[in-house]
Amino acid sequence: MTYEPPRASAEIDAPIEVVWRVMVETESYAAWNPFVVRAETARPAAVGNPIILHVTWANGGHTRSPERISALEPPVVGGDGVGVAYLAYVYEGWPARLGLVRGVRHQRLTQRPGGPTRYETVEDFSGPLVGLAGPERVAEGFRRHAEALKARAETLANESGLDH
Repeated sequence: MTYEPPRASAEIDAPIEVVWRVMVETESYAAWNPFVVRAETARPAAVGNPIILHVTWANGGHTRSPERISALEPPVVGGDGVGVAYLAYVYEGWPARLGLVRGVRHQRLTQRPGGPTRYETVEDFSGPLVGLAGPERVAEGFRRHAEALKARAETLANESGLDH
């Protein structure tokens, strides 16, 4: 059986640097993130660091998801004026260790000159038990995460008087 990869996106009226800061300040997740309500990782975040995500599902259920940061690329602006940033982590729970469910979450930011920051996230799942990972509930969590990231970053940008 094939599954649509869980994904979500948001257009955020805030500079890419503000959105990035919200994404990597994991100690503040409880204040704004309804999906990943807590993230335990060494500070500062670095590639190779383990990260334990405390997830709350829409039905109120909770789980811990052991991951490892596999990419951490802060915002850079290219010659075309487009800003980009990228964060990824790899699922390391028992199902992954047994080869039953593997997952990599990608989170990308893009900002064209003078425009909003576009946030996109997708989880690349593989393995024979992907269906048990609940791709639909992960997608729903990603949507809540994207909406909350938008609200938090826009609030911070407005409070700081920053314009994109």
